[in-house]
Amino acid sequence: MSEAAPAAWTVYMLRCRDGTLYTGATNNLERRLATHGRGKGAAYTRARLPVVLVWSEPAEDRGAALRREAAIKRLTRADKLRLCSRRPGRR
Repeated sequence: MSEAAPAAWTVYMLRCRDGTLYTGATNNLERRLATHGRGKGAAYTRARLPVVLVWSEPAEDRGAALRREAAIKRLTRADKLRLCSRRPGRR
């Protein structure tokens, strides 16, 4: 019996219709973006559709993703915008 490969975790940032930024973590970015897009994601983004992915970064595991998400949420808006100015998926 083979073990399933562990899910890859990603930290991401979305820009909402009103220009605000939303940060989250997921083990399936494509599915999570689709969920946000259908208005079934977080209550915050549900009221601010449409949303656009502006930044993402891989994480080693769930714990690392949640710690990075929390750290990003503590950043100032200016710092978040600087982070977004980097190419998506790059550190």
